Amino acid sequence: MPDRPREPTPSTRARALEILQRTWGYDAFRGDQGDVVVRVAEGGDALVLMPTGGGKSLCYQLPALLRDGTAVVVSPLIALMQDQVAALRELGVRARYLNSSLTPEARREVEDDLLAGRLDLVYVAPERLLNEPTLALLERIPLALFAIDEAHCVSQWGHDFRPEYLQLAVLAERFPGVPRIALTATADGVTRREMREKLRLEEARTYVSSFDRPNIRYQVTDKRNARQQFLAFYREKHVGDAGIVYAMTRKTVDRTAEWLQAQGVDALPYHAGLDREVRAAHQERFLREDGVVVVATIAFGMGIDKPDVRFVAHLDLPKSLEGYYQETGRAGRDGAPADAFLTYGLQDVVQVRRLLASGEGDEAYQRVTRQRLEALLGYCETSSCRRQVLLRYFGEDLEHPCGNCDTCLDPVPTFDGTVPAQKLLSTVVRTGQRFGAGHLVDVLLGKRTPRVERFGHDDVSTFGIGRDLDEHAWRSVVRQLVASGHLVTDDEGHGSLRVGPAAAPLLKGETTLELREDRAAPGTTGGRTAPAPRRREAAVADLDDDDDRARFERLRAVRTELAREAGVPPYVVFHDATLREMAVRRPRDEAGLADIQGVGAAKLARYGARFLAALAEG
Repeated sequence: MPDRPREPTPSTRARALEILQRTWGYDAFRGDQGDVVVRVAEGGDALVLMPTGGGKSLCYQLPALLRDGTAVVVSPLIALMQDQVAALRELGVRARYLNSSLTPEARREVEDDLLAGRLDLVYVAPERLLNEPTLALLERIPLALFAIDEAHCVSQWGHDFRPEYLQLAVLAERFPGVPRIALTATADGVTRREMREKLRLEEARTYVSSFDRPNIRYQVTDKRNARQQFLAFYREKHVGDAGIVYAMTRKTVDRTAEWLQAQGVDALPYHAGLDREVRAAHQERFLREDGVVVVATIAFGMGIDKPDVRFVAHLDLPKSLEGYYQETGRAGRDGAPADAFLTYGLQDVVQVRRLLASGEGDEAYQRVTRQRLEALLGYCETSSCRRQVLLRYFGEDLEHPCGNCDTCLDPVPTFDGTVPAQKLLSTVVRTGQRFGAGHLVDVLLGKRTPRVERFGHDDVSTFGIGRDLDEHAWRSVVRQLVASGHLVTDDEGHGSLRVGPAAAPLLKGETTLELREDRAAPGTTGGRTAPAPRRREAAVADLDDDDDRARFERLRAVRTELAREAGVPPYVVFHDATLREMAVRRPRDEAGLADIQGVGAAKLARYGARFLAALAEG
């Protein structure tokens, strides 16, 4: 094999397009997919950054069919392996996985298939791959390529760090002639450098697609009652839809899932404290049924292929903007409209800082994590387009406001917050820079609480000078000054505030400050219940008439029946987008059905007659 890959040739791309159409049922690549496929198929290494739903898997699955030998895919989660293998086998691709869920007999069967050359792809957990027996086994077979999925796990700075990923450099040493491709849906500059260095991909060609997910609508709201606010959001927009709700602690997950069930939401908890069987059952229901809502810690969701997740909600602040992007990206993988909903308050900042301070890592690590938190706070507090802020974090400029986030759709009023900020900062200084937001607001409002009187803070010059704003408005000022660096919380996470490095010019009157004017938070109705459920038909919103909708529902019923028979999630049979196209175009024979995007040869042979019969009804 040559040391350097040849330049892409028309014949390689032509073969790739033929396999794409025959196997996957699509007649064109998206974005950089075609270039990546050709690069790897011709023996080159690649580092691929594509958003969730952008088609990363195809970038190694298709080259595996173009090259001789078996492709080895390193994947961090058993559920992800099982889903992808099931989907590939539905396409007629010879794929298996090696992980701890297999019995010894099943493992030997996979190993026999490998040695006999009967597999196009094998998915392996990094721990299993790094075992010497597995490495020795791979040295005995022709290898097409190595694909390292979720490659951001190699970064010690990242939100999904997995120590075993650091050892994957052994692939370059043990298999120097085998092309390698590393893929991730999110990576800032630091993480990209680490992937390149730690995975020995210094010579790899880098492909960076746009990180924009234009179908996702971003919304951040001031936290008052997170559960009630989410319920109002759900009832207004997403009754009957599949979604994920993230919370920071296991206790919050359990209580929220139980509370949502009492409100009539089909909600299930998911976190590491549950029995493995319970977690597996809840994930299985989420993948195979419509309308299930999973309430989870961030342990849920990496690699979830379910395309019709219509919303991702965060009841607590994530640890970084990178983690937030990764988690919200699990919504709307099918390209249809989806929502990202976040409730956020000052207490979230205190709690996240406490977690960061208690974590491991040297001073440099702590500095980077603080910078990432500050970037997230800036995103939450912005009065400009959220998508522009989010993409800028990943080094991408969006020329115009997106028109599909809360600050674009309902612009946030601002006001000259210079004087209120000076009052607050002066109060922080005069009370010794060791008290939290509640105490500082009490002083500004002139409240003679026992604590204020005990410390003599009813005698400071700023006592009562803030009566022009109410308590909620002052808490908003506190939160925004923390986000802007004018105030900082203590590293131990106790909630006390001190003056930050950006405060001096403001206190001296050398600069001014614009602040957001927070509105009443949705879902907080002064003791009243959230609005009544309003069911919507998101899955068929783009179908023009009643006949198309009825046809689509018949096709979905057939899909559900076939998925149950095959023991796979419904989307493995066909995505909603494929069913919608069938419903609108109404093919009458196999030739017409084969022309639908997403209908490949294997699925046409396996399912074609059932769907044509459903289309012929009525």
